[in-house]
Order: sequence, then C-alpha cells, then structure tokens
Amino acid sequence: EKFDNLNLIKNSNNKVSSFLTVQEGCDKFCKFCVVPYTRGAEYSRSIQELYNECKNLVDNGVKEITLLGQNVNAYNFKGKKLSDLIKEISDIKKLERIRYTTSHPVDFSEDLIELYKVSNKLMPLIHLPVQSGSNYILQKMNRNHTVEEYLNLIERLKKINPLVKFSSDFIIGYPGETDKDFNKTLELLKRVEYINSYSFIYSPRPGTPASKMEEVKSDLSKERLIIFQKTAEEIKTKYKKSLFNKKVKVLFENKVKNDESFFGRDEYQNPVIAKSNENLQGKIKEVNIINGNSNTLFGEEIRKTDRENCAA
Repeated sequence: EKFDNLNLIKNSNNKVSSFLTVQEGCDKFCKFCVVPYTRGAEYSRSIQELYNECKNLVDNGVKEITLLGQNVNAYNFKGKKLSDLIKEISDIKKLERIRYTTSHPVDFSEDLIELYKVSNKLMPLIHLPVQSGSNYILQKMNRNHTVEEYLNLIERLKKINPLVKFSSDFIIGYPGETDKDFNKTLELLKRVEYINSYSFIYSPRPGTPASKMEEVKSDLSKERLIIFQKTAEEIKTKYKKSLFNKKVKVLFENKVKNDESFFGRDEYQNPVIAKSNENLQGKIKEVNIINGNSNTLFGEEIRKTDRENCAA
C-alpha cells in the first residue's frame, strides 16, 4: 500500500525522460547504509501497475524511462524479475530507451545479463556500485561479494555485449581502510575505466554498524579522495575525447536558453549540445561530435542531405 498514492499521479508535463519507481527498501544491510532501517525490507510493485504507469508516461510524450529502486535489480513480484519487467515495457511502441538504477552486484542475475544481448531498448550504460576495490574493506562493509566476483560479472556483461560501459560509486576512507586498501580501489578504477564515477569520503550515518567504528583521519581521507578523483577525471576526459569525430545517437530533451541549440543525452548518458534550426525536442538524432570537455560534448546533427552527400 505504500505505492498506492503513486497510482493517483498522472504525468502531464510532457517530459522526454522520466523516472518510474519500481522497488523500495533493501535487505542487504551494508554496514554504512541507513536504507534498510529507514525504507524497510525490499518491496516491489506489480508489473501490471508499472506497465500502466509507464504507458501513461509515454502517452504524455516520454521517450525514455529510468526504473528506480534502492536495489532495483532485486525487483521481484510474484516470481517476475527486473528482466521480465523490462521485456513488458519494451512492448510499448513509442518508448525508445530504458535504463535502471541502482544495482547491487549480488543481485545481477543471468536473465538480466542475457537481456543485454537481445534488447534494443535497454541502454548499454550500467551503473554498478562497488564502493571499494579491497576485499578486506568489502567484507567490513558487508557487501557479500569480492572484487574477483565483481570483475567476473563485468567480463560476462562485456562478453554478452561488447558495447556496455560502466559507472560506479566509491566510498573513500571507510573505517579500517589502509593505504594498501586505497591503492587496490585505485587499481580497480583504472582497470574497469568507468566512464563515470561518484566518489565520497565516508560519512557515518547514525544507527548503522559502521558509525561505531573508528574513522580514518579526515586529512588522510581528503588526500586519498583528491588522488582518486584526479585519476577518475583523467579516465573520463580520455573517454570523452575518444568520441570526437564520431557519431552518437542523441535523445534531445530541451532547447538551450538564449541559443539555437538543443540539449540531449547519448546512449551512455553523456550530455550533448547540438545546434539546429528545427525543434529536436523528443527526437533521437545522429550527431557528429566535434569537441567537448569532461562534462559536455558538442556536435552537429547529421541530416539526411549530409548522408546523401557523403554517399555521393
């Protein structure tokens, strides 16, 4: 019944990209996390409810849906999993793109992996939080997986679909983290080459087991975070530069104020701005990337006449 009020909400904003809450709560009890205590046990909404709400969003102009949950890939309604839900809403014709967040590596099932081989609506960017590259710290966090298992999952996903790329969350300075543990996290960052990473200094949440542990000295945590974020930024910048002079498919969301340009995102959530005389909002267009920075790419829409000229 906690989701009953959501059925009363109707989207009439004609947004291009929208969120859909499919699952709440978490049963994992990571020692740093307050969610199991504040949101309770994992609970999933019915596929029929979600299909209807998704259809309503699409009827109001939405082209991209992001499925939300504290532990979204633990979605389970009467034996139906996240992969089943994605298949169901994929049948909605005008829905162009599907994403989901946030995942837990332990709940990444084989059927969800297989979906990346066959689905043309499921986007190839996977947000897969790892938190640390040290097995010792992962154990202290109660993450219930090792670095090796995490990397194996990534390799399986890449094998199924070589186009997939990853983003992740990292906690720096978790209680008990040594220089050796931090360096292992840095090694993982370099090995996977996340195109986006979100990193934070550990902050104790009252009532969680980790809040009672002895903290790493603040200055040391800050020093490690600076090193980590510098490396992450270098990887991200290198990736963005690799897209220069390449074509990407962009779903345009809105017009840029005071400019004849439109803002959108490519399949990997990269922000893209492109000039155009026509209204691109709600459309997916091929864009040739000219340049950019670590945050935004700038390009030109590839028009039909451009393709014909190239062919000639």
